[in-house]
Amino acid sequence: MLNTYDFPEFPYVQSEDQISGQTVRHPVVIVGGGPVGLTAALDLAAQGIKVVVLDDNNTVSVGSRAVCYAKRPLEIWDRLGVGERMIEKGVDWKLGRVFLRDKEVYTFDLLPEDGHKIPAFINLQQYYLEEYMVEACDRNPLIDIRWKHKVLSLRQYDNYAEIAVETPDGIFTLEAGWLLACDGANSDTRRMVGAEFAGQFFQDRFLIADIVMKADFPAERWFWFDPDFHRGQSALLHKQSDDVWRLDFQLGWDADPEVEKRPENIIPRVRAMIGEDVEFELEWASVYQFACRRVDQFRHGRVLFAGDAAHQVSPFGARGANTGVQDIDNLSWKLAAVLRGEAPIALLDTYHAERAYAADDNLLNSTRSTDFITPKNGASKRFRKAVLDLANKTEFARPLVNSGRLSTPTPYLDSALNTADGGAWKGRMTPGTCASDAPIVVGGKDGWLLDQFTGGFVLLALGVEAEPVDAGAFTPKVVTLGSSFDDPKGLVSERYDAEEGALYLIRPDQHISARWRRFDADAVKSAISKATAGAI
Repeated sequence: MLNTYDFPEFPYVQSEDQISGQTVRHPVVIVGGGPVGLTAALDLAAQGIKVVVLDDNNTVSVGSRAVCYAKRPLEIWDRLGVGERMIEKGVDWKLGRVFLRDKEVYTFDLLPEDGHKIPAFINLQQYYLEEYMVEACDRNPLIDIRWKHKVLSLRQYDNYAEIAVETPDGIFTLEAGWLLACDGANSDTRRMVGAEFAGQFFQDRFLIADIVMKADFPAERWFWFDPDFHRGQSALLHKQSDDVWRLDFQLGWDADPEVEKRPENIIPRVRAMIGEDVEFELEWASVYQFACRRVDQFRHGRVLFAGDAAHQVSPFGARGANTGVQDIDNLSWKLAAVLRGEAPIALLDTYHAERAYAADDNLLNSTRSTDFITPKNGASKRFRKAVLDLANKTEFARPLVNSGRLSTPTPYLDSALNTADGGAWKGRMTPGTCASDAPIVVGGKDGWLLDQFTGGFVLLALGVEAEPVDAGAFTPKVVTLGSSFDDPKGLVSERYDAEEGALYLIRPDQHISARWRRFDADAVKSAISKATAGAI
């Protein structure tokens, strides 16, 4: 139990599969009802796909666990109808401060430009996040969440997987055309299919403590190297909802996790950080060791891995849940197209290609952050000391301070689904990157550009005349500056380099697939074919 939150208990209900005694095949079965699994359910249902979610528990996550959610996952959740509620409840922030002892050495701004609907980051306890998504799933007739359903085993065949499930009423069998493994870093599904999970564990331990207090600290990310209150180690402070604050203390490899979790040992650390006179209550605590590793293939036959079941990173940089949600954003439209018979299974293989590339990028950033925060050899220690000393005095060294590179989308720059650029372009909207948001006016009302990029492929025409292109099931919606929307602040034209006119093909996951300076129907159709693994 927590002081600030009452955990819901979701009812176990016998399914029709159990009652009928017949083995039923479902298009998609999702294992795991955490943030990644629930996002998958909402995204697939939004595309008309029926899903079954199996979770061996009957409540949301215990403890706040993940708390930092980045702009891109929030954009995805906003598209799925749950982002606004998360942002309203969460604490939004964009500034981070890094300290050496008691002196600030570096400040960063994660969203220095205006004109975005979604904030750079919010902090929100994971149990709220899951609660909001469960409620949204319960309202959707295409989603069937089954609580207290534990997967015991699975067997794969050419076009389906057979799953044995344990419930309070016994064991029964169901089948899945596709199984999404979203069951976390200790995934049983990964073990069942024999998937390799390779990487490294870091020999260090950290204490996370959530406390309830009213304090004047700003809603910013504060990170200390070698603070006076915790000498020789690092510490982190974040504000969450309900006056809950996340504190993170590096402990060292020799620390005893059970001893460090005792309140009588946590409270002195907290008082040393926030001051003896500040009143607080200890809400939740945990001691963790982390790893950086990933699965060998994101697809094993009819099983698709996502989130921590596919990759695990250190918590510095908030790359765990944020990356998992982007896995689903990449996977769902591809899986839906395959299930509807619109695209070949080869399109699903691009899920591994793109998201394994993103996972490797996150693992690299996470490993570098960890090596800076917890240097394990003399050279690393000397490098960190030099960077921190110089950051006190010089501007050039400050970006080298690495207290955790915060989560940003990994562009699929070398994806086989991209069409190569022709001509010269300025700015960041290259094929493979996420489309950027901007304020617009639609029908005389204020709106946002990303809200126009829904329902499939989109052709964004800026100062270019574009016509509908017949691409079968992938025929793109045409969104035109001047007729579909207005750009009163000029930010769309600026961000999309439209001074000479621009035409963009945008995928269902709001990634740019191709761009041109003029309209050519054959070129557009060819790019759509490439973006769908030759579906047309």
